[in-house]
Amino acid sequence: MKKYYAELIGTFVLTFLGCGAAVSLNCGSDTASIVGTAIAFGLAVVAMAYTIGGISGCHINPAITLGVYLSGRMNAKDCGMYMLFQVIGAIIAAALLALIVSTDPGLARGTTTGANACASGNLWNGLIVEFVLTFIFVLVVLGATAKTNGATNNFAGLAIGLALILIHLVGINYTGTSVNPARSIGPALFEGGAALEQIWIFILGPLAGGALAAGVWKLIDTEKK
Repeated sequence: MKKYYAELIGTFVLTFLGCGAAVSLNCGSDTASIVGTAIAFGLAVVAMAYTIGGISGCHINPAITLGVYLSGRMNAKDCGMYMLFQVIGAIIAAALLALIVSTDPGLARGTTTGANACASGNLWNGLIVEFVLTFIFVLVVLGATAKTNGATNNFAGLAIGLALILIHLVGINYTGTSVNPARSIGPALFEGGAALEQIWIFILGPLAGGALAAGVWKLIDTEKK
């Protein structure tokens, strides 16, 4: 159970700090707010990678967990339990963030709790963006943590965090950037509206992208089974 609890805590931290930064910085209002939010998500991943990586592998993202499972690195039970505890962690984080904002709306300069909605209501555009960006992200995760990288996989957390910063810089103006179903589900439950109506995009897109990344990694992986 410890690795499941670790995934809950890790996803809580990622959602609370990343979405909290998006709210506090009023993400999308200017370039600085976008860069700041992207950095916040990336640094949260780096911090958690070196905190719980040795316990659970620090997936903190159902799309990554699916990719790891399809790559043959974990069993079905752990896959399902990881996803469950990731969603629970994100919901707790979103609830706490919503509580903080509700006690004093002036504390938050942003207009949402960090949930996602597609720019201009272009759902297919959003689905494509989430699919492609998650594919890239999960591929980086699978490669950075592979045994074939030898000693360099000791820096996997840094590589993954920096990749997430780049991905947010590309995707924020299109979808707010999720590439993580758990981190979208939690805030959407409290925000409602378009974020909840469009939640299927932020579940389907990342999971499909993660699955494709697993297939591509199997194609190029040189590790002997």
